[in-house]
Amino acid sequence: MDSYYRPVARSDHARPARARPLAGGWCWFDTVEELRRDAPPRLLPAEEAPAEVLARLTAPRVPIAGLTLDQPRLMGILNVTPDSFSDGGEHYGRDPALAHARAMTEAGADMIDVGGESTRPGATEVDIETEIARTAPVIAAIRAENGVPLSIDTRKTPVARAAREAGADLVNDVSAFTFDSGLAPFAAQAGLPVCAMHARGRPETMQNDPRYDNVALDIYDYLAERVAALVQAGIPRGAILVDPGIGFGKTTAHNLALLQNLSLFHGLGCPVLLGASRKRFIGEIGQTPAAGARAPGSIAVALAGVAQGVQMLRIHDVAETAAALRLWRAATLGQPG
Repeated sequence: MDSYYRPVARSDHARPARARPLAGGWCWFDTVEELRRDAPPRLLPAEEAPAEVLARLTAPRVPIAGLTLDQPRLMGILNVTPDSFSDGGEHYGRDPALAHARAMTEAGADMIDVGGESTRPGATEVDIETEIARTAPVIAAIRAENGVPLSIDTRKTPVARAAREAGADLVNDVSAFTFDSGLAPFAAQAGLPVCAMHARGRPETMQNDPRYDNVALDIYDYLAERVAALVQAGIPRGAILVDPGIGFGKTTAHNLALLQNLSLFHGLGCPVLLGASRKRFIGEIGQTPAAGARAPGSIAVALAGVAQGVQMLRIHDVAETAAALRLWRAATLGQPG
């Protein structure tokens, strides 16, 4: 059985000499948790992990879409749909979408993720022409007035191509490039970085009794396979974000297990994206049934991710998260401003 190594991420100012940087970022580690499918976990000094594992855990991540990853980055969500789970219809149409993009950029968004197809549990597929009509004009309008990096949230090559022509800088695929076999080659040919997310099944059925042998290790293996496939397609490892897919074919228990083990995914040698904003489990645990009231819980989860070295946070509440992150960095790292 293989061993997996989760760095025990820390950010305390009292940093021992033997500590190693986590992905070249703000966290460090001097201990790893060895995880196996056939044995209990055990804590080891970092130097006892294999050299190739340590190399991937410590190497600085290269910039994505022009953004350095030596600090946490905020990806603002822009759903140009009538039916997304928390803000469906609020930014539907070019003018409301452009206004929201402008507001998120002013509030501190480092990137904006534009999506024209809801992938909430139970959602049905949107046809290509409709998805392009929703997203490409909005991307073009944002790009005409704003230099913020733009991501297209899609599973489909024609939508990504239209978005690229309109000015998109990254392809974010909730199917990890398994839905459309042409999407990864297109991203490689276009020189676009990508985000590969884990989902169990498709939106229509993904919450129908999802099960895992070991949720963290199962998803690590899946993402490792998808990263290898993307590299084979011509996308450099450094241009691949990985996302464990909180809420996509997972129960609340699965989501919590993933959140506790987020630092494991640094072992893939890719920057890690966390997309937990306003998800159902936040409402359940935080006792906030209305999705729009889940900013406090979403921020708590986001900061828990930052404490494990997560480089990108995909969020709805940009101003609130940016303010919380400034305070976290000041109180934890001594970096005000």
